[in-house]
Amino acid sequence: MLKNYHVWMCTMTLKIELEEKAQVFNHFWIRYLEEQPPVSLYQASRHLPQSGGKRLRPVLTMVACESVGGTAEHTFPFAAALEFMHNFTLVHDDIMDHSHLRRNVPTVHVEYGEPTAILAGDLLFAKSFEAMHDLEVSPAVFKTLERELIQCIVDICEGQQWDMEFEQRNTVSEREYMTMIEKKTGVLFRLSSRGGGMIGEGTAEEIDALTTYGSHLGLAFQIWDDYLDMSSDEATLGKDIGNDIRNGKKTLIAVHAFEHATGDDQTLITKVFGHQQATNEDIRHVLDAFQSSGSIQYAKDVARRYHDEALQVLHVLPVSDARHILEDLVSFAIERKT
Repeated sequence: MLKNYHVWMCTMTLKIELEEKAQVFNHFWIRYLEEQPPVSLYQASRHLPQSGGKRLRPVLTMVACESVGGTAEHTFPFAAALEFMHNFTLVHDDIMDHSHLRRNVPTVHVEYGEPTAILAGDLLFAKSFEAMHDLEVSPAVFKTLERELIQCIVDICEGQQWDMEFEQRNTVSEREYMTMIEKKTGVLFRLSSRGGGMIGEGTAEEIDALTTYGSHLGLAFQIWDDYLDMSSDEATLGKDIGNDIRNGKKTLIAVHAFEHATGDDQTLITKVFGHQQATNEDIRHVLDAFQSSGSIQYAKDVARRYHDEALQVLHVLPVSDARHILEDLVSFAIERKT
């Protein structure tokens, strides 16, 4: 009972910290999207940012900077660049996945049409580099951060293409899946944490630790996302449930199930997985098959392993409130409901 109370208190404290830092950041970054002609384009670009979001990547950048003795406000332009890039990927991902709901609101292409949504995503992409040029660091640090942001974008594009190609393949190995999510999701978390350490002028050892931490946090976060997509409900999660199964998306759960499910479970998964016309009842049966094959539990265990490894590298950092937030943040990544 006391342990559960302690976990609840830590979660509530972290939630307050995240919300406070996100609110401060929101006042900064939304100015880049002030409404101007053509109004519909800027409205579409603001649609996702104004609908909410945890701002995990900007907050991670801010806290990483503070963990090495830096000032959070110095990271704002870089954090904005990362958040613009993240939202750009969401807008385009939703188009490619034919998703209708995100953060409990219609997706951008549903609300504004696909052509405007594509342009809105492109505008968010451009705003990343506009924000970068407001960063006040040495020329050498700026050049490094911009180069790494560009490589991050390349990795995300490669990861997204693999993700789509995997939908057309019968089998995908766990190693291939992990490489894909490292590129598609992990790199942005890694650069958030690493960039914060660089802007805060951390030591080489501290920056390396934050780089590893961010990568493991991103992997844990994505795998837990896959788990939530299979175990939550639409109202709680705020986006379509069952799309991953209908689209044949190879999550770690699916990859494990294809390899380990047997008998009727294997037959059912093979029949339903990747079929756009699958009914809600079909989806529920597949989820049951994932559960009985141990695949859902396996994904949870892998996410927890990355959680443990992320915590371990933080010992390099001096003890501080910021380090405690980083510790709580990676725990939040595998305990959240949305």
